Amino acid sequence: MRSSDHSTRRGLLKGAAAALAVTAAARAALPGGAFAQGAGPEVKGAKLGFIALTDAAPLFVAKEKGLFAKYGMPDVEVLKQASWGTTRDNLVLGSEGNGIDGAHILTPMPYLISAGRVTQNSVPVPMYILARLNLAGQCISVGKEYLGDKVALDTRPFKAALEKKKAAGKSVKAAMTFPGGTHDLWIRYWLAAGGIDPDKDIETIVVPPPQMVANMKVGTMDCFCVCEPWNEQLITQGIGYTALTTGELWKDHPEKALGMRAAWVDKNPNAAKALLMAVMEAQQWCDKPENRDELAGIVAKRQWINVPVGDVVKRMKGEFDYGDGRKVANSPHIMKYWADDASYPYKSHDLWFLTEDIRWGKFDPQTDTKALIEKVNREDLWRDAAKTLGVTAIPASTSRGKETFFDGKVFDPENPAAYLGSLGIKKVA
Repeated sequence: MRSSDHSTRRGLLKGAAAALAVTAAARAALPGGAFAQGAGPEVKGAKLGFIALTDAAPLFVAKEKGLFAKYGMPDVEVLKQASWGTTRDNLVLGSEGNGIDGAHILTPMPYLISAGRVTQNSVPVPMYILARLNLAGQCISVGKEYLGDKVALDTRPFKAALEKKKAAGKSVKAAMTFPGGTHDLWIRYWLAAGGIDPDKDIETIVVPPPQMVANMKVGTMDCFCVCEPWNEQLITQGIGYTALTTGELWKDHPEKALGMRAAWVDKNPNAAKALLMAVMEAQQWCDKPENRDELAGIVAKRQWINVPVGDVVKRMKGEFDYGDGRKVANSPHIMKYWADDASYPYKSHDLWFLTEDIRWGKFDPQTDTKALIEKVNREDLWRDAAKTLGVTAIPASTSRGKETFFDGKVFDPENPAAYLGSLGIKKVA
């Protein structure tokens, strides 16, 4: 072979190697699917809201670990919101109106917003759910005045104590974070299961998560439902204790979601996929036990939750001191970010939330829940992102099947009316 042929061959190999290196680098930055063909995100950033809660951790990690940048979205802003009401208002505005494009959000909120049930003048603002952010990890806490009543999963002792307090002419109040949201539904389910009508026997009030402890301290409420770190802070400050974790009501229940304005996703489909992949990779990182100490350090930072690491690390690792003498070293109700399909937004779960919101009058009984779920739940986008990420454990069905609650009630997504009919206390006839 002539030397010129060797030179040509070496040149071709070098060129091919260089091309492969460029391709590999591109795949590493923007792996798979449309990204591999060079159709990257339409925009470099988005504005995402969050409330200071540990289940917003995947957004914190995606930002801190450079995962948004990895998928071509270096300018993503993760912005603290004062309350869920503020989150709603900023989603209605959108970033073009100086609001936000998406958020760490209570799962029912995209439905309530899309249907115009909680917006000004009842104007619908179409929203999508792209992923679930976590399973379980919320708690219902009560004031220390109820220590002697041993209030826990069974609400009947609490009912007797409330009746006694009301007979003495005192008001009794339960606090949640947003009407029709997850915390509202957990505390209502718990109260109703023990014979307490949340609309007649106790006054329900709305309090932003970061203000729960301060309000309990001055006696504003008797119990509240919220995520961490506020339940733990209640104990460390000697104001109350944890009656139960919400996973005890319904094991591995769905909780927060990644919600986005539909108009933003429709306009920027590749950017939406990039956001989704960054958050999903962050969820995988969050769920590794060996990362939990570092995760606690991240979420405790001033720009995120702004609390001592000690207020988040134990429960994040499954170590529960309820504050009333009960201690669990390895709780089965630890918050999950990725395990057991935590990230996948099952349509059957959204149907439960809508059914409960019908139960309490937040949606009309005539609501076409199936049609609404088809509009809002974008599990198809989740599947596409999962395939691009190389995720192999993708649920075969959009339903997780029948769900059983602590009081024996069963929710069959094939027959939500039967579930609704089985509930003794409800607003709907």
